[in-house]
Amino acid sequence: MEISVSLGTKFSHVLFHPLSSSFPTTAVSNSASATATARVVVKEQTHSEPAQQLPPAAAAAARGKRQSSSYLARKSAILEVQQSSDLTSSLERLGGILKVPDLNAILRHFGDCGRGRDLLQLFEWMQQHGKTSISSYSSYIKFLGKSGNFLKALEIYNSITDESDKVNVFICNSILSCLVRNGKFESSLKLFDKMKQSGLTPDAVTYNTLLTGCIKGKNGYSKALELVQELKYNGAQMDGVMYGILLAICASNNLCAEAQSYFNQMKVEGHSPNVYHYSSLLNAYSSGGDYKKADELIQDMKSSGLVPNKVILTTLLKVYVRGGLFEKSRELLAELDTLGYAENEMPYCLLMDGLSKAGRLDEVRVVFNEMQEKCVKSDGYAHSIMISAFCRGGCFEEAKQLAGDFEAKYDKYDVVLLNSMLCAYCRTGDMESVMHVMRKLDELAISPDYNTFHILIKYFCKEKMYMLAYRTMVDMHRKGHQPEEELCSSLIFHLGKMRAHSEALSVYNMLRYSKRSMCKALHEKILHILISGKLLKDAYVVVKDNSESISHPAIKKFASAFVRLGNINLVNDVMKAIHAPGYRIDQGIFHTAIARYIAEREKKELLLKLLEWMTGQGYVVDSLTRNLILKNAHLFGRQLIADILSKQHMKSKSSRTLKE
Repeated sequence: MEISVSLGTKFSHVLFHPLSSSFPTTAVSNSASATATARVVVKEQTHSEPAQQLPPAAAAAARGKRQSSSYLARKSAILEVQQSSDLTSSLERLGGILKVPDLNAILRHFGDCGRGRDLLQLFEWMQQHGKTSISSYSSYIKFLGKSGNFLKALEIYNSITDESDKVNVFICNSILSCLVRNGKFESSLKLFDKMKQSGLTPDAVTYNTLLTGCIKGKNGYSKALELVQELKYNGAQMDGVMYGILLAICASNNLCAEAQSYFNQMKVEGHSPNVYHYSSLLNAYSSGGDYKKADELIQDMKSSGLVPNKVILTTLLKVYVRGGLFEKSRELLAELDTLGYAENEMPYCLLMDGLSKAGRLDEVRVVFNEMQEKCVKSDGYAHSIMISAFCRGGCFEEAKQLAGDFEAKYDKYDVVLLNSMLCAYCRTGDMESVMHVMRKLDELAISPDYNTFHILIKYFCKEKMYMLAYRTMVDMHRKGHQPEEELCSSLIFHLGKMRAHSEALSVYNMLRYSKRSMCKALHEKILHILISGKLLKDAYVVVKDNSESISHPAIKKFASAFVRLGNINLVNDVMKAIHAPGYRIDQGIFHTAIARYIAEREKKELLLKLLEWMTGQGYVVDSLTRNLILKNAHLFGRQLIADILSKQHMKSKSSRTLKE
């Protein structure tokens, strides 16, 4: 029986865990492999007829001969199946002599060679013929994860009927790693909780896999702390790999102090830092450009006998750039070049990006030209940074020219590169090229990001194509991106001017229900647009929810419009809404509302409720409105009207007496 689970040991990458509300009471198992091995059942065994007993020496010689012959036959069969162009035929001829470990070896070979179709066909054959083991499932799920087919991996995992196999630590680690690798960290945490409830005893690899997911996962640091707490609760000890992952998590969340604390704690516990630990801590320093601590760390690294490698020196360059030490950055870039560590564009891009953001366009150009002269290997990112630098410096024609040169030279695109080109074309007003880039996005199935949408919306607004800008913003919102307030406010204004009132409201709601802050003045801006478009019910919602942010003249304008043209059944609610924050309703609005009620006799109850509410709030109808009511009192009950008006008069008289 053989078990083979390929799991990386470099902490920079793979470990997972969803934390349940209560910690498991089982200890973390470091000998789970032995348990798993004991549990694996190979479905096909070799049986032989009883033979005449031979002397021990002769029996041993016979067994060796038979084993040697069997081994050579299986070895030959493995090689033939691996090299076969007709897998079905090969398995029909040779499958009978191949044991589960042999088939697992072929399975791994197909996976390593990227032969996905053969991998699938072989695994299905193994299932059909009862020749699978823990290793079969673990390896197959691992390769599915590497190919990005996490849904198929979940299907295979869920198809396991033996509950003990389903919580086998090797299989669990493979499926959790698959989910984390494919960006399904939250799903991996939920599945981990289910696994523990079903009896999984996590090992160090399990936790490392889940911790790796925390590096890029949402709220990764807090979830990592929960995992570490659970791990310790189960009696496990932190090792160098776990500390390395924690350092990487801190770096990705810009938690420099926490990273330093873990680094120190690791050394206190007797773990010797390696280049990966130093690299992660350096990366944490880069978030704030803390070059002093970075230099001290490099000295500490050298004193421990470690030699800074390409990763360390490139990360140090990032620290210098972010700390604004551009001269020192140039010196380090030269050192990287001398050591042969600057054969690709990454270190050049780091320096160019820092110089660009500092507004030092000429220096960016010098670095870019130097890179071109040295024929440094590039994937186009240096071009992207240079194009952005030209746009930032107002050199739009140069940006456009470089974008064209890039297209002519490279045939490799991603969203960052296309965004840079898009920015250049938009700044120069080259609509044809803008459309060309958008077609590229579609052809290459590259998903636009926040910057793509932002660039396009600004460009369409600049070109006065406001409806196109609106449709782009709707698409942006559907993709889960939250537009910024300034852009929304500008688009709302222009949509309002062109009488696209509903579209303006839609943009307002995108911003209103997003997590971004919102300027109070925007509520009044949309209110005027809604009143103009006679979208009075929507205007009522804006006033009711934001009355404290809207001026009294705007509220009066809204109230006047609503009592004349709004839903008559909501008039009383509008009165209460605008009165609540302290706005004093004037007599003209009351007169319009009462006249409208009188014109629609079936609204008698609404009129009576309004008059009673007015009395309770200290309002009194003026003489013009009073005469109108008395003239039509027969429609509502003369005595009832007389009583209500009398109450209003008495309360008004009492209020005046108190004031005097």
